[in-house]
Amino acid sequence: MKKNLLSVLILVLMLVNIAMSVVVMTSVTGTNKKTAELIDSIAMAMNLELYTPGDEPSVPLSDSKAYAVGSENGKMTVLLAKSVSEDGSAGKDIYIVFDISLLMNTKHEEYANYNDGDLSEYDSRIVAEIERVVGSHTEEECRMYFTEDIREEILKAIQNLFRSDFIYNITLSNVKYGGS
Repeated sequence: MKKNLLSVLILVLMLVNIAMSVVVMTSVTGTNKKTAELIDSIAMAMNLELYTPGDEPSVPLSDSKAYAVGSENGKMTVLLAKSVSEDGSAGKDIYIVFDISLLMNTKHEEYANYNDGDLSEYDSRIVAEIERVVGSHTEEECRMYFTEDIREEILKAIQNLFRSDFIYNITLSNVKYGGS
């Protein structure tokens, strides 16, 4: 009789264990779904941040044309905004010198409207937009964000100027800082 009672007790404990396992798995699965949704929403937000409008679309190199902006093959010099120190005094004049080129999609329908990529007649307006965007930032901001965030600002300003996205990217190189 004791063996039979012990077998019944083991069977009852196994059934309780199975029931508890089902409860735990059900609660973990629900939490896991919510966690997966949260991760998906974070990934979507990061994806929107990484691939904002103005990011380089997949334009083949054969359908791309570069245009060097400004004088001396794309070299520009821009006076940056002055940094204000803790005591309230403005810093010295700092200039940024860089090479800039616009990359255009030659297969875009708007491309033909601009002399097949010869933007020389619009050069002064393009330079003014670049100077406006870059000149509104301090040296510290440019050192931290020039090739990423500020580059995107420049691209969006130029796309707004032309009211088109046939200019799909810009290249920045030979970035140097100097003061007076």
